[in-house]
Amino acid sequence: MNYWLVKSEPDVYSWEDLIKDKKTTWDGVRNFQARNNLKAMKKGDLALFYYSNEGKAIVGIAEISKESFPDPKDPNWVAVELKPKTKLKNSVELATIKKDKRLERMVLVNNSRLSVQPVKPEEFDWVVALSEK
Repeated sequence: MNYWLVKSEPDVYSWEDLIKDKKTTWDGVRNFQARNNLKAMKKGDLALFYYSNEGKAIVGIAEISKESFPDPKDPNWVAVELKPKTKLKNSVELATIKKDKRLERMVLVNNSRLSVQPVKPEEFDWVVALSEK
């Protein structure tokens, strides 16, 4: 299993929207590195759901329910399907992540603009542990 982080602006598509919809097509990604990350996602992989712009926090865990397929808006790009898995007990803010030595190499800290990012298993586990505090 691999772990990821996907970003969304909460006023565009929120965790609550994903819960309500039960699944969504994660499309509209227009960055080559992020596209390659979408292509690498496998069914059953988990993704931290991160609020960018407003909130700047990880709020939930989504599961990849369908592997990459042509983006319905532009077939030169790809999309995946996500479904909600778990809402975190407490959001984990970007400021907390940046201060934590165990997460200092996380892509979110070092390449914060990338909209779809790989996450190491130990980073994923530590973010989940932080959400329990």
